[in-house]
Amino acid sequence: MANPGPAGSSGMIARPRGELALRVCSALVLIPLAIGTAYLGGWPFAVFWSLAAIGVFWEWSSLVGGAQRRLLVTVGGAALVVALGLAAGGRLVAALGVAVLGIVGIAPIAPAQLRGWAAGGVPYAGAIGIAPIVLRSDGEFGFIAVMFLFAIVWTTDIVAYFLGRLIGGPKLMPRVSPKKTWSGAISGLAAAVLAAIAVAALAGLSGLFSIAIVAAILSAVAQAGDLFESQLKRRFGAKDSSHLIPGHGGLMDRLDGFVLAAAVAALIGILRGGLAVPARGLLVW
Repeated sequence: MANPGPAGSSGMIARPRGELALRVCSALVLIPLAIGTAYLGGWPFAVFWSLAAIGVFWEWSSLVGGAQRRLLVTVGGAALVVALGLAAGGRLVAALGVAVLGIVGIAPIAPAQLRGWAAGGVPYAGAIGIAPIVLRSDGEFGFIAVMFLFAIVWTTDIVAYFLGRLIGGPKLMPRVSPKKTWSGAISGLAAAVLAAIAVAALAGLSGLFSIAIVAAILSAVAQAGDLFESQLKRRFGAKDSSHLIPGHGGLMDRLDGFVLAAAVAALIGILRGGLAVPARGLLVW
């Protein structure tokens, strides 16, 4: 490994630039893939997010599972595969039932002091797969709803990252994530609302004020998900959830905000539109 040099030297500058380049290259691959599968819908979209869910569960179990992590991955992963297949087939209630069985199956085999954490990986990872599948299942509004969600989460993440470092100021939760600032959080939320309104306007949707409120809620939830994952890694002494994605760490590191935002978006859609049209319930006010 090359000597990074003293603080302020070109070595200290090159390493962040190299890491940023890796992040950009990874994003240039993953973002078109996410959008492309969202456009196609159906099984390509379900498979994409199911693989993400299984990967997240593997990372979660590696963090919290201790010596039993392989057995946890086997039992919980099997439950997730079945649950995600049921969700893709439109059987959400059955999918949730299988996920509950997965939680019940994991609890007895996890280390006693980690049972709650180990079992929590099933709903956490399940939300990553099931929530987007539920939203996309709406034939008329599904693609728009997924793009609406992407716009909120991605804009929040990007703007909060750059403007938070540019503006600086008071820290958001320094004990959990020392680099996050209130300026970044507020800037990310404001930008996410604008991005969501732009997506809604391009789609010809009305009720933009209500959509802006939903966008603000989802942006705040996404940031809460980011903080939760930071706290989880701090609790178990990990810098990254894995090294699966060059420049980004693991899937959990990239999807931390998406997990809760997707789950809340799906819940809003179901409460307002029912299981048949969750995306319409999310977007049409």
